[in-house]
Amino acid sequence: MCMPPCLSDGVAKVFFATDIHGSEVCWRKFLNAPKFYGVDVLILGGDMTGKALIPIVREGNRYEVVLQEQHYVLETDEEVVRMERRIAGHGYYPVRMNRDEMAALRANPDMVDRLFQERMRSTLEHWMALAEEKFSRKPIPCYVCPGNDDRPETEEVIAKSTVVEPAEGRTVEIDGVEMISTGWSNPTPWETYRECSEDELATRIERMTSGLHDPARAIFNLHCPPHGSKLDEAPALDKELRPLHGGQLLRPVGSTAVRDAIMRHQPQLSLHGHIHEARGVARLGRTLAINPGSSYETGILQGAVIEIDARRGVRTYALVSG
Repeated sequence: MCMPPCLSDGVAKVFFATDIHGSEVCWRKFLNAPKFYGVDVLILGGDMTGKALIPIVREGNRYEVVLQEQHYVLETDEEVVRMERRIAGHGYYPVRMNRDEMAALRANPDMVDRLFQERMRSTLEHWMALAEEKFSRKPIPCYVCPGNDDRPETEEVIAKSTVVEPAEGRTVEIDGVEMISTGWSNPTPWETYRECSEDELATRIERMTSGLHDPARAIFNLHCPPHGSKLDEAPALDKELRPLHGGQLLRPVGSTAVRDAIMRHQPQLSLHGHIHEARGVARLGRTLAINPGSSYETGILQGAVIEIDARRGVRTYALVSG
């Protein structure tokens, strides 16, 4: 399936966001971006799924839950449903259970992993259904590239959609502009699902760029930002993965392979994420590089609106949030 936008003036208006980490509020806002920002194309740059289960534990006729270090007691079904929506909005997966089920999960990490996988998959299927409802009658090109935090089966779910296209490892055309995408990153302290060495990442990127007609006119949608670009500055951590100096000490953690690929091919535009705090824009030679950042845990969708002319390159761009 391929749905390049048909625009009479030859200009694509793109909305790019990334790192929504399971926040249904952010996913719904992403799907509404065509109407809100007047864009023609949607691109989600990676880290789509959530990070944790949140148990809602039944105690007699009520439920208890801890969310972001706050303890809540829920007396009615309506309160439970509202809490489930709130948890989903923060990017977590709510699970109702009793004390015995909670104890069984604590004693069996494999059971926790299976439950997480089940909830992640069912939530993603629900998200694809929301996209189908939104775009089945009025198609909007929507490209999604899972990031380093997303499990391999993420792509299996996306591939079944008729309105959302998986972008990993592919070249797609956006109104005459080619785009390559990968959600893989250089190694992180958290040993996530899609990490590899810089050499391996360089090979992945070169495999895609070799098939481009003109890399200088292309979009590089690479989840990991280029090293030393200011789009990759994250709080420095100690050996226990605790922030140094209260998180005020920053250090570049981006990819040298991504930077080398950008400097070698000089695409007109490169899109990045991965480092939530490093929202901004940078110039690497002739390339405009953008990391819109992420505030998924607050339900705020950060993104970038970009106008691209196939002949003249990037016309306008703006970082947005809402």
